[in-house]
Amino acid sequence: MISWNPWHGCHKISAGCRHCYVYREDAAFGAALPSSEVRQTASFNLPLKRDRKKNWKYPAGTQFALCFTSDLLIEEADPWRDSIWDIIRQRQDCTFFFFTKRIDRLEKCLPEDWNDGYDHVAIGCTVENQDRADHRMPIFLSLPIKHRLVIVAPMLERIDLRSYLDPALIEEVSVGGESGKYARPLDYDWVLDMHAQCQAAAVPFTFHQTGSYLIKDGRTYHIPREHQHSQAKKAGLNDVTFPKLG
Repeated sequence: MISWNPWHGCHKISAGCRHCYVYREDAAFGAALPSSEVRQTASFNLPLKRDRKKNWKYPAGTQFALCFTSDLLIEEADPWRDSIWDIIRQRQDCTFFFFTKRIDRLEKCLPEDWNDGYDHVAIGCTVENQDRADHRMPIFLSLPIKHRLVIVAPMLERIDLRSYLDPALIEEVSVGGESGKYARPLDYDWVLDMHAQCQAAAVPFTFHQTGSYLIKDGRTYHIPREHQHSQAKKAGLNDVTFPKLG
């Protein structure tokens, strides 16, 4: 999967943002501008790049992960977003994923020809605690979207999604912990509970990341960053990685 970040920078809006990895990585690499300043990047037109033979640099079937160092729906990007929708329309031979904590802005940010959604675009709604789940999920389920993902990350507490888990509307629930030195711990019992909720609702489940601190059987384990994805996979809870679009 190719990361496509047409802009960089974000401002924090909820509890899940407290230890945002964008801020952490900007600080580690000595970014010249504040992490809260949203600005275009040199990758703005990435899916349209061509090689020396004038072929697409990224061929048909490429999966693009969009705006992972910002939010596609952030207010500061309103003047640029139509250009991104135009690029996505041009590359209907590829698939695009984006996750957002600003699902309440989606309706006003959609292109005119969106109708009931683009076949090659999946949208993930991020929920980190029960409060944000109860605020965002009703909005998310009410919107015209072809492919819906629920991203429970960083999972900060036990969350009940039972009233929202309609397999006709949601293609996957993905759970992850928080990374970084000051990460809040993830209790494995919360993960198992969410897995059980998804199984009961026949909604595919993925445990994509343990986070830095995992509580299991009453003990807290520190998981190095390079092992957080592989250790989550070893739990054997995963049904799928991403839905098939198209």
